[in-house]
Amino acid sequence: MLPLERQKKILDLLTVKKVLKITELTEELGISVDTLRRDINLLAGRGKIEKIYGGIKLADRFGESSMDERMVNHLEEKEQIARKCSEWIEDGDCIYIDSGSTTYQIAKYIKDKKNLTVITCSIPVIQELMDTDAELIIIGGKIRKEEQSVVAFDYIFNFHELNVRKAFICCSGITIERGISDYNLEEAVTRKKMIELSKEVIVAADSTKFGKDVTVAIAPLERIDTIVTDAHLDRGYLSKFKKTGTNLVIADGTPSKPSNERRF
Repeated sequence: MLPLERQKKILDLLTVKKVLKITELTEELGISVDTLRRDINLLAGRGKIEKIYGGIKLADRFGESSMDERMVNHLEEKEQIARKCSEWIEDGDCIYIDSGSTTYQIAKYIKDKKNLTVITCSIPVIQELMDTDAELIIIGGKIRKEEQSVVAFDYIFNFHELNVRKAFICCSGITIERGISDYNLEEAVTRKKMIELSKEVIVAADSTKFGKDVTVAIAPLERIDTIVTDAHLDRGYLSKFKKTGTNLVIADGTPSKPSNERRF
């Protein structure tokens, strides 16, 4: 495993367990203590983690990771989520695909759809669908380079002229109490508008997003029709979501129609 891969793995593990001991990491990664300490020193020097007695934790200021990092983190789970989301999309639909590493994967599974209109603020989504028959509409605005997205402004783009049947939204945090949230205000503004305009709202988010309430609130759960996540979700959330009006769908890689999904 290359150093960069190891360091990404360390951050992935910390998003799940929050605090890790040195002994746990050496066993999990199969490396020596000296090699691990070099990785830890690099991550600590970049402000990603903090050293504590006998282990490490995420730095308190640790926030949104880069798009390049998220494109490879939890990739299998994100592909399963995207494949499941694609089953909601029918020929002739007008849909919105959000910027984000999970929603980007949806574009890979809809290339054979007929008469599809895709509205997006994601440059990678546009690139993925450029050579397909889909009609592409990119939201105008300012390029956010680190997210590879366009953050829109009302004076540039008239959202209310869009007839969006289904919006596929990403986020960085999901809680029962506060709904979905994200780190960037400009991204959140676009998502709020698309949720407002869309007839059906589907959030695509891997299980690491649950239990987090990050910087900017996007929407409460009552505005979200469905959340699609992966099979690593803490089963405690299943009973909690039964008390809400939001469908919780577990994507396990098994193709099926949306009406037959495992909803909780």
